[in-house]
Amino acid sequence: MKKHSAYYLSSAFLTFVLGFPAHGFAQMQANQVNETALRAHLALLSSDLFEGRGTGQRGGDLTVAYLETQAAALGLLPANGNSYRQAVSIRGIKSLPMESSVNIHLARSLNLTFGTDWIWSAGDAMSSHRFDHELLFVGYGINAPEEQWDDFKDVDCKGKILVVMVNDPQPTAEQPDRFGGKALTYYGRRSYKTEEALRRGAAGVLLIHTDASANANWDVLKNGGMGEQFQLVKKDAQGLAIQGWITDGAANTLFAASGLDLNALRQAAERRDFKPVAIKARLKGEAKSQVRQLEQFNIAGIVPGTDAQLKDELVIYSAHWDHMGKQEGAGDVIYNGAVDNGSGTAALLAMAKAAVQQPTKRSQMFLWVAAEEQGLLGSAWYAAHPIWPLNKTAAALNLDTLNFVGRTKDISAFGADRSDLIVAANKVAQSMNMVIAPPRVDVAGGYFRSDHFSFAKAGVPAFSIGSGRDYINEPQASLEKARGYGKRYHQVTDEYDASWDLSGMTEQAQFTLNLGREIANAKSMPAWKENDVFSKVRK
Repeated sequence: MKKHSAYYLSSAFLTFVLGFPAHGFAQMQANQVNETALRAHLALLSSDLFEGRGTGQRGGDLTVAYLETQAAALGLLPANGNSYRQAVSIRGIKSLPMESSVNIHLARSLNLTFGTDWIWSAGDAMSSHRFDHELLFVGYGINAPEEQWDDFKDVDCKGKILVVMVNDPQPTAEQPDRFGGKALTYYGRRSYKTEEALRRGAAGVLLIHTDASANANWDVLKNGGMGEQFQLVKKDAQGLAIQGWITDGAANTLFAASGLDLNALRQAAERRDFKPVAIKARLKGEAKSQVRQLEQFNIAGIVPGTDAQLKDELVIYSAHWDHMGKQEGAGDVIYNGAVDNGSGTAALLAMAKAAVQQPTKRSQMFLWVAAEEQGLLGSAWYAAHPIWPLNKTAAALNLDTLNFVGRTKDISAFGADRSDLIVAANKVAQSMNMVIAPPRVDVAGGYFRSDHFSFAKAGVPAFSIGSGRDYINEPQASLEKARGYGKRYHQVTDEYDASWDLSGMTEQAQFTLNLGREIANAKSMPAWKENDVFSKVRK
């Protein structure tokens, strides 16, 4: 971890951030996001002191304590009665491959190595499972009546291990718009595959990994799979006995040993007439896991509205505070998560400082959610157990992985066009001499991968405000610098750098706050576009 300058970790830093008088600082404009405050929070939250803000780890506990202390010092009111905390009940599951014998068998074992060839975990939070189960290839594993698509064809999946392709069927010349065209729909997401397998009574799911289809390299998945996995505690909830990933190489070996051509089956799975194919192999042995139940916390603070009627309605600003924490091993084992998502966490703190100085007609909530890296768990919990009525929540504006490169002429509002939010976003961008970035094809399914999606599924108009790409200074070099972050994503190298130009991050936070103010002072709440799937939920 790079050493931070003494300035950011000094008592002067703490005095400033806590909101008490501090000599030597320029007077801030009350209603503006202050870059110095944002940088100070970011530097500290992504330092080794917070140990990567891991779910269920000491660093996560420190982060929660820090955020609730800051919320109080900044003047936010507790959102959950007298508390800033909302408890999120989760279970932690750590696979124990060295104590397990589970493997795939044909005439002999394939001898798959955990971490190298596959990763798995218990989706039902049970500490032990014994397996002797058939394997069934189900293509994309999708049942979508509106697309006239059914990969299952009434084949019995009960008790079987489904081997599934990630992503969704690709567009064709005859059907360029099927499954959203080149954009990834929710049917392509890992979460959908496991949900559908559970609905069909399967014992488990193995997703076939390729960098292109998963939009992540194997190391990213392995880093997550080697550590503790988490899931929400739900009443009467069931789960798959095993769920995980298998590398493309291991999958090809499996299919070939079963007398099958995986590439040919992939091509067959692109057609509506595809039917599931039995794999002449079985998952056998025992899978053991270490399981614990714990509480994590969302942190929520309120700026009350000023209008007698509209103050009962709410605008939410959200960001996830967690990252991947401290892992086992030698060398640098702290996943500091400076950009993901120390940036969003710090931005919300800087925004809150400005917001309390300029209340709006509707109330505003600053919400730091837990366990996003574990599958949007904190925001999903909030959506299922809302502190504020969802039908009185005007919008949820999310920040995740902010601009650390410099100012841009544009700002991303991907997903805002699904609702009236796009009108407000254009207005705010124009007022800041910016433009909304042109629409893009969402090949990675980004709309379904961040915390705003939990609110959208619950009917609240929501999207994440993304970084622009039209950089003002050194446009091409800046763009390459931003793209280079991909090599640090979910790696120990996602560390804070004091040389970062945070003017763009500050502008991104300011845009989000200005957009929230626009919504909070409007005559009516935003609405989904009539044909959007979430419009039905809202109604």
